[in-house]
Amino acid sequence: MKEVTFEDLGLIDYKTAWDYQENLSQQIISQKLEARSSNSNVKSPTSNYLIICEHPPVITLGKSGSKQHLLMSESWLRQRGIDFFHVNRGGDITFHGPHQIVGYPILNLDMFFTDIHKYLRTLEEIIIGTLDEYGIKGGRIPGATGVWIDAGNPSGARKICAMGIRCSHWVTMHGFALNVNTDLSYFDYIVPCGFNDKKVTSMEKELGTKVALNDVKKGLKKHFEQLFGVQLVTKTPESALK
Repeated sequence: MKEVTFEDLGLIDYKTAWDYQENLSQQIISQKLEARSSNSNVKSPTSNYLIICEHPPVITLGKSGSKQHLLMSESWLRQRGIDFFHVNRGGDITFHGPHQIVGYPILNLDMFFTDIHKYLRTLEEIIIGTLDEYGIKGGRIPGATGVWIDAGNPSGARKICAMGIRCSHWVTMHGFALNVNTDLSYFDYIVPCGFNDKKVTSMEKELGTKVALNDVKKGLKKHFEQLFGVQLVTKTPESALK
């Protein structure tokens, strides 16, 4: 069984986590390119990671997103302690904040499957399986990546988990953001994921009570292991992050 390094970075500012992802993904890409230069017919194994964390309030705009979906000025956001970044992932605009679990799988898909559609559906299935343990039925909306509640109800569908990834040389980064006990008022400052007619929700809102983040993390880890067929090996984050 393949091993994937698991690191929980805790509450960490977005740019530091982004730089960390970039560093890890470049290490994997370098490993792949070095292996190919020595034997082009062999796909050698590399390191793989699942990083989870929380961020202080931050709004990120993906490379395919529209700046018009940011409803406040950047200076207005700064005055309220909210960071803003243009990022190199797919997808539109979203919010990250405390009590939201953000997952960054940094995987060499040559070791799993070279199919981005399948990869995204697998990430969604991890979230759907985790929510199901709490009696929350998650689903999909065609053409709208992520996990939704009441997905089949056009007027009532609400997103509980946003997704956006980047893949270079079949190495992934960025990932998913699951609203657990997230303060949803921050989403009023954007058009979430570019959908004017859709709402945002959280596990807390759906259940009417706060949820223990550590328990949700355990569920995510379990379903990640099952669906990717791996064993997560917990590692203390690199000292550069401390």
